[in-house]
Amino acid sequence: MTLDPTSARFTDPLSGGLSRRDWLRAAALGAIAGAALPGLVLGADGKAAPEPPPAGKTLLVLGGTSFLGPQVVDAAKARGYKVTLFNRGKTNPGMFPDLEQLHGDRNVSLAPLEGRKWDVVVDTSAYFPRQVRMSAGLLKDASKAYVLVSSISVYVDTSKPRLDESSPVGKIPDGTVETIGEGNYGPLKALCEQAAEKEMPGRVLNVRPGLIVGPGDPTDRFTYWPVRVARGGEVLAPGDPADPVQFIDVRDLGEWIVRAADKGTRGVFNATGPAAPLGIGDLLSACRKVSRSDATFRWAHAAFLEAQKVEAWSDMPVWLPPAGETLGANRVSAARAIAAGLSFRPLETTVADTLAWWKTLPDERRAKPKAGLAPDREAAVLAALRARA
Repeated sequence: MTLDPTSARFTDPLSGGLSRRDWLRAAALGAIAGAALPGLVLGADGKAAPEPPPAGKTLLVLGGTSFLGPQVVDAAKARGYKVTLFNRGKTNPGMFPDLEQLHGDRNVSLAPLEGRKWDVVVDTSAYFPRQVRMSAGLLKDASKAYVLVSSISVYVDTSKPRLDESSPVGKIPDGTVETIGEGNYGPLKALCEQAAEKEMPGRVLNVRPGLIVGPGDPTDRFTYWPVRVARGGEVLAPGDPADPVQFIDVRDLGEWIVRAADKGTRGVFNATGPAAPLGIGDLLSACRKVSRSDATFRWAHAAFLEAQKVEAWSDMPVWLPPAGETLGANRVSAARAIAAGLSFRPLETTVADTLAWWKTLPDERRAKPKAGLAPDREAAVLAALRARA
């Protein structure tokens, strides 16, 4: 999920607008059970060891130059795939000059894809079922597998923990609408999944990620914490240190998508992490450890934050209060994906790499983070919290 800088409180990192209400109702995360798949060979860093690359395989990415797309491309190249990109050529147009790039607007015409064949298609840019019907319909005889990047926003009830792939998804009366608005993002994603499966039955991998984080994240949500903690001093921290949080490093997600597709994995999978329950206090402590800052944390209960008009997820990124309609938030089960080989790099690595990436951005970009509290606003809330104590 991402912060919408205009009106909606939340949007998916790969989507249009999604309100906070949508997130609370349809995008809960749940405790991930289990660890590495028994018998899975792990490298020294705890990740799945590289496997022999496929010989002469081809992969098409619909999108490919924003946040998740480049990680899919890099993972595919590392596994020996010949990669083709199809996009409008407007986002990071100079990226991947060594790859074949076909340009076009998927909303208008897929003509550049006609008459071509690929072993795997990865769709990172579909938000409306018509788009999926067009692309999967055109490519159903030209590809062995179709990977759709969906979202855990499909789930309709986040008041229950341990949502899994069988949990109910949202519905809307008009599935032809093509404007993201209040309450329809998750159901539209669910319809996209259904459209892909209808066009290519038994050959679709529907991936439902939650919060995607790491270097290159355009939303600044996860990034807020490494940056804020590195600045040191007293840090406003939300809720209780044990309140659960979930997210997945974009590189882990990209690598698993390619690895799973290559192995012939099909079906629906929640793809979020980490492998074991993680509290917001653990995240902040990891940020302090990595940055070696002098940060201290002053914890504020959800009721106090609400009274101060400090909003979960946007002002206090990553975190949602584990009560009421968000009881199941940050507790979605990814056990099925973990059993299918999803693995996670250490949290400290994600924090360090995110902080290092942030430092490479221009000063004007870093001066205006897209998530979290501005320093003066945080200072005012901290003062109110101290006065109350």
